[in-house]
Amino acid sequence: MKLVKKKSLLLIVCLLAVASLTAQEFSVGEPNAEEIGVDSAQQKLKEVSVTKYEDAGFWKASMALDNGLISIRRLPGGPLDKEPIPDEEEIGISQSEVDKYVLGVKVEYFKRGFHEFLVTPARPMAIEGITKTISVWVVGRNNRHTLKLLISDYFGNRAEITMGSLNFTGWKKMTVAIPPHIIQRDYHHANRMGIRVDGFKILCDPVDTYGDYYIYFDDMRAVTDLYSEESRDVDDMQDSW
Repeated sequence: MKLVKKKSLLLIVCLLAVASLTAQEFSVGEPNAEEIGVDSAQQKLKEVSVTKYEDAGFWKASMALDNGLISIRRLPGGPLDKEPIPDEEEIGISQSEVDKYVLGVKVEYFKRGFHEFLVTPARPMAIEGITKTISVWVVGRNNRHTLKLLISDYFGNRAEITMGSLNFTGWKKMTVAIPPHIIQRDYHHANRMGIRVDGFKILCDPVDTYGDYYIYFDDMRAVTDLYSEESRDVDDMQDSW
């Protein structure tokens, strides 16, 4: 009897553990910008546009020449589920007028392998304030490749942040939190703060590195804390001379 009771108790504990893990899995969503890297009592979070990918000439794509060919172009379209930025709506910016195109990248593989390719802007894109999260709409074409965000911190040190797998079909909004250990300001230099976006790296799964691969990007946004920027006194001197 005691052995049966112990087995029953063990079974109940295991079921509770599985239920807890399952609940945690279903509760995972987009990172909460209000809880990331909070180091002061006051925040002023705003969603801002980083790029809408309207100019393909601002972007370039590259990969090792012996792994395949890569090309880039601008195409009309965009995700239907994309919502306008509130501040842009307030000042009368229409999404249909300023956001007509997406950025497409085509890879033609020569061989299978652990390849990678980059999608980078002509110059790094600075984000004002303290960035909490960055999101971008992507068409992954259901390949098991991994998308990584490339950024530079306050001092120019580069970092890679994994955004997730591209094994989905259609448009998907991929969001990643900027880890608190990424330095975005230094109190010895108060004239600027924030990070710069250097582009994306795609790590290819060798199982899917054959034939042609297409990936599309649209509407990169950031949720950033602009409290320090907007609370600065109008008569405060700028340390930029």
